[in-house]
Amino acid sequence: MTMGEIRLTIAHRRKLMVDENKVTIKVNDNGSLRVTGPVELVDAEGNPFEHKESFSLCRCGGSSNKPFCDGAHKSIGFESAPRAKKD
Repeated sequence: MTMGEIRLTIAHRRKLMVDENKVTIKVNDNGSLRVTGPVELVDAEGNPFEHKESFSLCRCGGSSNKPFCDGAHKSIGFESAPRAKKD
């Protein structure tokens, strides 16, 4: 293995480590906020909620399992599809 290949391998491993620790929150059209990645979700008193590595948060206010989404947005006709501004 050449020095260039070794550097590339190390850079690739660092990128993988960063990706593993990356948290993404996706705003779903007319629905929930999808959270993916290693994150701690706590209530107003700092108590942690149990959740999986990926989970959805209610955005419509209609969930009976708040703060998590239970799909209520579909039955109440929730509409919201914001887009990030492009430069």
